[in-house]
Amino acid sequence: MDFEFTKEQKDIAKAAREFALGEFVEKAEEFDREESFDDSIMKRAAELGFLGIFLDERYGGAGLGVFEQCILQEEFAAVDLGMSVATLTPVFGSEIIQKFGTEEQKLRYLPSLTSGDAIMGCALTEPDAGSDLASAAATAVREGDELVINGSKIFITNGTRADFLICFVVTDPDNPGKHRRHSIVIVETDRPGFEANKLRGKLGIRASDTAEISFNNVRVPRSNIVGEQGNGFAEAMYLFNLNRIAIAAQGVGLARAALEESIKHVKKRMAFGAPLAAYQAIQFKIADIFTLMQAGRNMVYDAAWRIDQGRIDHRLVAAAKAFCGQMAVKCADMALQMHGGYGYLAEYRVQRIYRDAKIIEIYEGTTEIEKIIVAKSLLA
Repeated sequence: MDFEFTKEQKDIAKAAREFALGEFVEKAEEFDREESFDDSIMKRAAELGFLGIFLDERYGGAGLGVFEQCILQEEFAAVDLGMSVATLTPVFGSEIIQKFGTEEQKLRYLPSLTSGDAIMGCALTEPDAGSDLASAAATAVREGDELVINGSKIFITNGTRADFLICFVVTDPDNPGKHRRHSIVIVETDRPGFEANKLRGKLGIRASDTAEISFNNVRVPRSNIVGEQGNGFAEAMYLFNLNRIAIAAQGVGLARAALEESIKHVKKRMAFGAPLAAYQAIQFKIADIFTLMQAGRNMVYDAAWRIDQGRIDHRLVAAAKAFCGQMAVKCADMALQMHGGYGYLAEYRVQRIYRDAKIIEIYEGTTEIEKIIVAKSLLA
């Protein structure tokens, strides 16, 4: 593995950084406060080719890999995580359609995502089935050539924005194998019986739409099943491996933001006649943030590179996600501490970094779940 970025990867990082600085900085505090977002920003990101860079060129993507997606995630998150999530997640779940979908499904749904003309979401989690995904209870019952869907989902990104969702539903309830009872089904949100309600008051990533959704006899064609019926759990795990490493890259970006804000602050803030940067206690925190950030980055790009080589290392992905979640929280905490009372004020960016960081430990698999995956792999 060559740790030096190629010219193309350097260009992606530079373009992503310039876009985020130009589009996120001015609006980040407002969108965080108002829990809102301007979809025209997402549209401009699509025009520059940032949406679905991992999708094949024949569907409007750039045909690049998870490695490049992690570069993009880090650069965007280093400017603002909430706006990064709102900008990039309109294609969240498209990996499943590209990997397991029919050609008709790919041509029908993917090009509209990369162009920014449509938004999708991924409806997996339920009120009583988060980490234990196999216990999800929403059902899709076959009636002729249709599926009738009933149930509810919670914490669904883009729930009120999406034009369609991929939904994890029970299609084979009597299958003796717990992990063979579910399927992934595409559900257009304009179908009768679909309802979404925005969740407000989140700790962080407030620019991102999160919703609870319900299905009340929602009918879709049976052809909306993605992949093999009963293979939904395996398909969801495939998605998790790709997205967990992208989330870990977000953690690296947040740590970088914490470092950048801290360096700026301690250089100009005076205490006892000298800038804070002159004191060893502060210098140690700066060094610690950099060290943790770099360790996390190395894990992320190692795991991403292996995925792009066709060798998904589940243990390394889980370890990177767990480490980067805890790392982001710790780095944000140190950054806020160095800001003192100023860090407690909403007008200082470090407060938002601090609030945003916690989600890295939670979504796409909690830190505890990731550690279980690592431990079981080692003890097998």
